[in-house]
Amino acid sequence: MKKTSETIISLNNINKSFPLELGGEQQVLFDINFTIKSGEFVAIMGPSGSGKSTCMNIIGALDTASSGVYELYGRDVTGLTTDELAVVRNEYIGFVFQQFNLLPKRSVLDNVMLPLMYRGLPMSERIERAREMLKRVGLENFESYLPTQLSGGMKQRVAIARALAGNPKLILADEPTGALDSKMGNEILKFFKKLNEDLGITIVMITHEFDIAKYANRLIHVRDGRINYDGKIPKDDRGL
Repeated sequence: MKKTSETIISLNNINKSFPLELGGEQQVLFDINFTIKSGEFVAIMGPSGSGKSTCMNIIGALDTASSGVYELYGRDVTGLTTDELAVVRNEYIGFVFQQFNLLPKRSVLDNVMLPLMYRGLPMSERIERAREMLKRVGLENFESYLPTQLSGGMKQRVAIARALAGNPKLILADEPTGALDSKMGNEILKFFKKLNEDLGITIVMITHEFDIAKYANRLIHVRDGRINYDGKIPKDDRGL
């Protein structure tokens, strides 16, 4: 699918600090600036403690910046309330997490329908949409299964189907292969690549591994709370 030049994510001079228990603050992000356009597949990479997870939380409207401006699809979401951020997440973003975050006592179909419940859709539409997404990830025959009956890779595909169910403009994947073996992890990454190339879905993936980041088309590398690289995927990770 042809990609557009529409900017969907814009971070302008984003800083983030957290209060310390004994007083004062610790700054974890320093003047973060980048934009992401519709249809990009971007990996945000960095070692533990680099600030990439904090950056992800701001992009995903799970947290707000201490200063600076974050615009999502042209809307300034910097100063929104917790309830307003929840609406933004439900409207624009599909999440895929490392630990799947599936409800263990609810069926695969129920898990995929979950984000649709908050949109007030009638049950028949929720079921139809969830079944469509399960078919897309190759799990149409497992809708009555419980997550505990599935392999790790299948659980992550359920999580992807759930993320897609709301027809999001952006998928935010946080270490999506962290709980999988390398073979299953590669299958999930290839699936993300296919979603990006065939459907034009914008994907932002958080990782600390270069071998995973290589599946993306652009790398933003964060170290000590600052961006030290933003560009095409390099041949190797030396110098990052």
